[in-house]
Amino acid sequence: MRILTDADVLACLPPLVEVVDLVADALSALAEGRADVPPKPTVRTSPGMFANAMPAAYPERNLLGCKWISVVPDNPVHGLPTASGVMVINDGTTGVPRALLPAHELTAIRTAAVTGACIRALVRDEGPIAYLGAGVQARSHLRILEALGHTEVHVWARRREAIDALVSDTAKVAPGIRVVVSPSREAAVRDKAVVITGLSIGLTDMTIPVTWPRDDALLLPIDYASSVGAELADSAVLAADDPQQFAAVRAVRGKLDGYPTPTSWTGHLLHAPRPEGRLVVQNLGTGITDLVVASAIADGAEASGTGQLVDI
Repeated sequence: MRILTDADVLACLPPLVEVVDLVADALSALAEGRADVPPKPTVRTSPGMFANAMPAAYPERNLLGCKWISVVPDNPVHGLPTASGVMVINDGTTGVPRALLPAHELTAIRTAAVTGACIRALVRDEGPIAYLGAGVQARSHLRILEALGHTEVHVWARRREAIDALVSDTAKVAPGIRVVVSPSREAAVRDKAVVITGLSIGLTDMTIPVTWPRDDALLLPIDYASSVGAELADSAVLAADDPQQFAAVRAVRGKLDGYPTPTSWTGHLLHAPRPEGRLVVQNLGTGITDLVVASAIADGAEASGTGQLVDI
């Protein structure tokens, strides 16, 4: 089995446009029933944190694997990442573990790639994009947006020092993106065709009022209902990467309370005319998107001899 580090993951990552292509294909396979992805079970050791097992299989591509990831909102206070875990990739024929890689960078880039796939398929407005938050996901999203040809992102976050660090990092990792620091959440959201929300999961005082977004805005929450609450979702067409997983998450009190039922799979939207009016696409995270990106990384590692081989 090949063991990779986060640095190895970044070194072996395919070009970002190809990563967007991979997750778009995976979302379509999921929506069309060509992938086997059961709802991810959740366990907890304390209030506010959770951990998920995310198994997935993609038979027609002979892919098999599972991500194990925990999300602890208080971790940044202790200098630790909010999300951490590992991804196991198995040989699809024999089931033998093929590679083990950390899930930190993988999760960040796959989540951003799903956002990118939605924007590429559903938005024709080339104006600035809004992003709420300034954490790891903000950095990966800016990289994906740059790869897709976007040039200006208006950012708001609760801590000014986090925004300053993001601006500094963007000059290094996504120099083609101009980051405009918004003075308020409302200023960031108003008049934008695309609003991406990446605040901490579980916040209860940061929901966007229904009057702020454009009537035709595409809202892409990666923070569950922290920013895009039930009232705003009610004012829009609602889709989810996996409606079955959505139902399982909604059953957990506090995450998607009051939310309507999605009327579409994200994978179907990517190949259909965009619905009229506001559109909310809940990106809850699905193991099939992790699997296709992780498998491509493992392919690159094997081709370049990256990582450490161990007997199992």
